[in-house]
Amino acid sequence: MDKTPTVLDEMNDRSREVFRRVVEGYLANGDPVGSRTLTRDFSEKVSAATIRNVMQDLEYMGLLGSPHVSAGRIPTQMGLRMFVDGMIEIGDPTEMDREKIDATVGSNNADVSGILDRVGSALSGVTQGASLVLTPKHEAPIKHIEFVSLSHDRALVVLVFSDGHVENRLFTPPPGQTPSSMREAANFLNALVEGKTISELQRTIAHEISQRRQQIDVLAQQLVESGLALWQGEGESPERLIVRGRSNLINTEGEAENVELIRQLFDDLERKRDIAEFLELADAGDGVRIFIGSENKLFSLSGSSLVVSPYMNADRKVIGAVGVIGPTRLNYGRIVPIVNYTAQLVGKLISNRS
Repeated sequence: MDKTPTVLDEMNDRSREVFRRVVEGYLANGDPVGSRTLTRDFSEKVSAATIRNVMQDLEYMGLLGSPHVSAGRIPTQMGLRMFVDGMIEIGDPTEMDREKIDATVGSNNADVSGILDRVGSALSGVTQGASLVLTPKHEAPIKHIEFVSLSHDRALVVLVFSDGHVENRLFTPPPGQTPSSMREAANFLNALVEGKTISELQRTIAHEISQRRQQIDVLAQQLVESGLALWQGEGESPERLIVRGRSNLINTEGEAENVELIRQLFDDLERKRDIAEFLELADAGDGVRIFIGSENKLFSLSGSSLVVSPYMNADRKVIGAVGVIGPTRLNYGRIVPIVNYTAQLVGKLISNRS
């Protein structure tokens, strides 16, 4: 990737124009672009043979490829990356796109999770890709914790926050739990809460258990530790990643050879895997980041692109992310500003409520 700008700088005007037109043609309709197509509206008078020679040079450089036995060319992953990094023109979202995203926010009285769900649906509708919205953890101080037994192998942990927010999380308690061990676990935790957020509480629980091991029943200790595992992510993953518009991927990539890849992507999305990595992808960059093909380590599908941007709270801390995943021939010039605009809108929404 480091050599990509150098390759672009060393290309002459004719090579740059051929390369740009092949990429733009491919992104527009997904088809290989042939020399005759380019010759018709090229900026200078050149023959199809000259164009073919330039395309062969670009193929030799690893920027273009020949699918099947077609006479046309399509950009390689390296070519797409060079185009996105050095040639793409990123503007602002259109007024229509902005209005569709803005309409999802609606009333400030609405529930944040409901709004983010609607944002995801609007983002997939506007971009015609699958949208990913990583919702923020609730970071208000905890007021009270309660364990509620539902059956011998099912229980709820109820978290009451100082701002009135209540979360119920279903989990499997350690074997042999009794009402008294649940009360003891709750009392142990409530003595430690003292206005701490979940993140702060996690840091103190393990230390306190090791220091006060004689003062807490073994069953209650196991319950606290299983609750800790739940808060560290095992039980919240399904709720934190909102995926919308998966059917758009089938509509755009319906060719038979891609069906298995799409199914693989669906499996990854269903498992909601590597959510922390998704946030790290966004957090590592400044604003919108684009992952093309095999650069996208989040999913096992290599024939896709991910455009992702973090959003921040009032303290400029990254607390979530929004993104769009689709075929590598995404309209990057349009998708990037939409994702960026959506991330900024969600950040303002979260900040105004905190």
